[in-house]
Amino acid sequence: MPIGNVADFAVNQEPRCPVVLLLDNSYSMSGQPIQQLNQGVAVFKQSVEQDALAKLRVEVAIVSFGPVVMRQDFITIDQFIPPQLDAEDLTPMGEAIEYALDLLENRKVDYQNNGIQYYRPWVFLITDGGPNDDWRNAAQRVRQGENDKKFSFFAVGVEDADMGILSQIAPQSRPPLLLNGLDFQSMFLWLSQSIKQVSHSQPGATTMVQTSPPGWGQVPT
Repeated sequence: MPIGNVADFAVNQEPRCPVVLLLDNSYSMSGQPIQQLNQGVAVFKQSVEQDALAKLRVEVAIVSFGPVVMRQDFITIDQFIPPQLDAEDLTPMGEAIEYALDLLENRKVDYQNNGIQYYRPWVFLITDGGPNDDWRNAAQRVRQGENDKKFSFFAVGVEDADMGILSQIAPQSRPPLLLNGLDFQSMFLWLSQSIKQVSHSQPGATTMVQTSPPGWGQVPT
């Protein structure tokens, strides 16, 4: 696995607020879904970058799945260039989640080795389908990691996503949300505002995050 970007720790010793975007680029995302997803990631970058402190503290990594590819290792938002995803293959969601969690643990080691404080990381999964691989171990790691306060895990289903499986992966305290239509822009604006709020707090502080944001998503009944 590639080593995270550690070169700028010497010049930027601000605490880091890591975010992993786990993005489904399977074939079923073809057309408007993948286009709107790409635009949403660009909106996320633009919004966070407008905040002078957040752009030094928020780090983003992107793992796409369909197949599993790391599109961007952890990098501060001011250096981040949003990738353009294409809809490609199947939906190896279990593999992608485990890859992302490993990536995150490696980044924490980078922080610790360089004396960098960090906020509880966010892992943000977006998918429009169901996994075509074994996802149960990934689900167990998500639940255990949440219980141990290693990260905050969010799951968002798009259109025909398998919300039943997502509800078994996501922590019980934060059930998966079903995106209203293809309103990725509102979702990423909410994410950017939330993460900016976190980045202005003290590392280790508890920041309340609304679990069922109005406007862009809903908890399916």
